[in-house]
Amino acid sequence: MDSLPELVGTVHIILGPYRGNPIALYMCQDESTCRISPRIYPWNKTVGTGETPNKAAADFEARWKETDLATDMYTGPHWEGGIKPEKPKPVPPPKPATPPAAKTVPPQETKPPAPKSPVPSDAPQPAPEAKDPAP
Repeated sequence: MDSLPELVGTVHIILGPYRGNPIALYMCQDESTCRISPRIYPWNKTVGTGETPNKAAADFEARWKETDLATDMYTGPHWEGGIKPEKPKPVPPPKPATPPAAKTVPPQETKPPAPKSPVPSDAPQPAPEAKDPAP
């Protein structure tokens, strides 16, 4: 059985330089669902639903922001009776995929290159110059 509509908040719509009268937001609750919506045309199409009044209020706020009104054309919703919109928990961004573990190759010992030995050739090598003894 549906409950009677209960006033749970208001929204003010601003048309031009004038601030309009507040639009009442009503909640109807049955065993498993809460529904929050205004009762005035054309905004009565916006309905927030949820398991609790706080979840319904958060759903209403999300749907209200999707309406044709710009954000500077309204204030609210302003909630009464201790309703605090229960925002869904933010979904953490996916963790970056870890690259597969590369095989670690143990560092190889690097040996200095062996000195090049002179290659014997058929041509005679010049003799080293002899130093003159100092007198």
